[in-house]
Amino acid sequence: MQWFRADLHIHSVLSPCGDLEMSPERIVDEAIRKELDVIAITDHNSTRQAPEVIAVGREKGLLVLCGAEINTREEVHGVALFENEDEVVHFQQYLDVHLPEIQNKPGFFGHQIWVNRKEEIMGEESRLLWSALDQSLEEVAEKVSQLKGLFFPAHIDRPVNGLLRQLGFVPEHLQADALEVCQYSSEWDDNYPDLVKRFSIICNSDAHTLDQIGRRYTMLWMEALTFSEIRLALRGQKGRKAKPIVR
Repeated sequence: MQWFRADLHIHSVLSPCGDLEMSPERIVDEAIRKELDVIAITDHNSTRQAPEVIAVGREKGLLVLCGAEINTREEVHGVALFENEDEVVHFQQYLDVHLPEIQNKPGFFGHQIWVNRKEEIMGEESRLLWSALDQSLEEVAEKVSQLKGLFFPAHIDRPVNGLLRQLGFVPEHLQADALEVCQYSSEWDDNYPDLVKRFSIICNSDAHTLDQIGRRYTMLWMEALTFSEIRLALRGQKGRKAKPIVR
């Protein structure tokens, strides 16, 4: 068993709020420079940039997971992560069906393009990726579970789009593998003892610029750097565990 550094919430140039410098090779190089062992590309309501980052990461020895940050009907954000290409394809189809037909305004919200490793444009999403799906938090979590992915509510302590601020509670039967917070300290355990008993608490950068990558991350105590081990660590099972780190 050993500790691995994970930043499982990073945006690319595809997200309307993502900086134009957030291209596949730059993200991977910065993650390696920050001594991260695994990262996840989690653009708003889309998985289309992640495969290119995965390919670059594979060449350079960095594990990259494919995922998305979903905006649910309640305006709560959650992160979904997947291991296999087939699962990603099915989840992208799900996102395409449930994303509303609200057109993006690039001059106002930002461009929504995905690029190859040479930073050449491969495609553009015309619908506004910031929009809320017509699916509830629990429906999204259930879909991710059906596809054997990982799911955690994002930045639950944030005033905007955070679960605790939007709903005021964590649904009793929510199928979540962990809870992500922005700021973590021992006071968090004291203030939310019931949640700490139910879930592992993790931190990720939610990076939109290169310098933000790894500003917050999670240490994962695991036997190996694999998706199945990450699942066990997030769930705190079989001796694996997760420890949030805020720099």
